[in-house]
Amino acid sequence: MPRWRWLMAQMTRRLWVRATLIGALGIFAAILAAVVERYIPWDMPGSVGADAVDGILSIIASSMLAVTTFSLSIMVSAYGSATNNVTPRATKLLIEDRLTQTVLSTFIGSFLFGIVGLIVLRTGAYGERGRVVLFIVTIAVIALVVISLLRWIDHLTRLGRVGETTDRVEEATRKALEIRLRQPYLGGLPFRDAAAQGPQSSFAVTTGRIGYIQHVDMPALARFCEAHDRDLYVNAVPGTFVYPHTPLVWVADGEIEDEDAVLGRLRDAFSIGDERSFDQDPRFGLAVMSEIGSRALSPATNDPGTAIDVIGRNTRLLSLWSSGRRDDGDYEPDYPRVHVPPLDTEDLFEDAFMLMARDGAGLIEVQLRIQKALSALAHMGDDAFRAAALKQAGLAFDRAQAALVMDADRERLSGFAQENSASAQTSRSPLPQRSE
Repeated sequence: MPRWRWLMAQMTRRLWVRATLIGALGIFAAILAAVVERYIPWDMPGSVGADAVDGILSIIASSMLAVTTFSLSIMVSAYGSATNNVTPRATKLLIEDRLTQTVLSTFIGSFLFGIVGLIVLRTGAYGERGRVVLFIVTIAVIALVVISLLRWIDHLTRLGRVGETTDRVEEATRKALEIRLRQPYLGGLPFRDAAAQGPQSSFAVTTGRIGYIQHVDMPALARFCEAHDRDLYVNAVPGTFVYPHTPLVWVADGEIEDEDAVLGRLRDAFSIGDERSFDQDPRFGLAVMSEIGSRALSPATNDPGTAIDVIGRNTRLLSLWSSGRRDDGDYEPDYPRVHVPPLDTEDLFEDAFMLMARDGAGLIEVQLRIQKALSALAHMGDDAFRAAALKQAGLAFDRAQAALVMDADRERLSGFAQENSASAQTSRSPLPQRSE
């Protein structure tokens, strides 16, 4: 995705943008009724008095201001509830909720329509036909407000709840995974030696900022490759925390002319922010899901059921990753001269399960569910996927053996691990045996 489209997408997710557009539409509708009557060649059936329209507009203006203020307070309370009970990282998805933004914008637009309509009406700008047009538009606005109120009431029953917020995080993570599965290297070629210092005869492009990579403008990097006939090797993918000395990208084949200008264009292709973004960073979504489960396991919350629910959701997400991956030979790159590191499967498993395995080490019900989930995932995907699942299962087992108090719980977990080992021997290769 080009940088301008990504910036446009970020802007359209903000409440003030939608509120401004719908508010401007309300002002336009009120003024249009005063202008449109001269272009109506026929007489309108019936007539509407100024007092009747004045009363309706007054009701809309006063009630919509109160409803908007009340809705904003409810929205802020929902954000606070999500921050305290789920995780602060998930609040961003609630702020970007389109239904909430549309409903609040509708209320603001209706309020502005009523205010501007009253002002224009009392100046005498509306003629007889103009008042009829204003009355018709007012009825349409009332119908729109009623529909929005009904949708808002239904939405308020779920806004900020743990289950609803978790659904949003899972959906955002699923979208990021699906995008990465379609373009496993952001549209470029695989660069599997990113841990090294780049290819030979290359120089690194660094940044003077500290923060997270939120977006990489692959079309801009591809244009650089075509203009300078060089290959690029990306080091900082979305989600990477970069320092001033961190290489963003390596340029192959030595130095280039007009270095300052070129390096500036390459730096501009990397959007750096204070927080991670869900868009191009599937690992962030899995980490937020794991945070939700970890917070549910805290002594203050003591909700292992939510942690078990998150384990199931992460299992679904990782199963999507295992089934959707393709071989490099089946993948046609859009930017063949830009080389990008792949997502490490082991990192995905660590983001998804490590926190809950650590914080739920002393809870047998959580450990059993983690072992079941990892055992199921160990039967999916390629060898790297299987090895990552087995590694996390082993780490979770070791943590549980050290934290479980009762011998009966340790024996139960050990017996379950042995059953998984026997099951794996009949399917693929044996799982490692573990002793108490």
